[in-house]
Amino acid sequence: MIFIGIQGSVLALDPATGQEIWRARLMSSDFVNVVLENGMLCAATQGELFCLDPATGELRWHNKLKGRGRGLVTVAWASAGSGAVLREKQRRDEAATAAVSASASAV
Repeated sequence: MIFIGIQGSVLALDPATGQEIWRARLMSSDFVNVVLENGMLCAATQGELFCLDPATGELRWHNKLKGRGRGLVTVAWASAGSGAVLREKQRRDEAATAAVSASASAV
């Protein structure tokens, strides 16, 4: 399927025919950013984040991102391949903490 965010809605289109399969109305008529990863379709608009079922367009969950305003939202996904990056960051953080502890002990 092809997913399109437009005027406060997300549409799913058949890639072979371009026909609309489903439509999910989110809110207002603003820009909608969509990301599909690991069976989850996230859509962001008006400062809020929605998770939709990609097969049906049904709402799985909604986060109002309270206290963050109503501006544009961008979405990035940490997929399975990014685990090595996260582990490396954790390793570096632990090494830095150990170095600070060793330095404090030496004083």
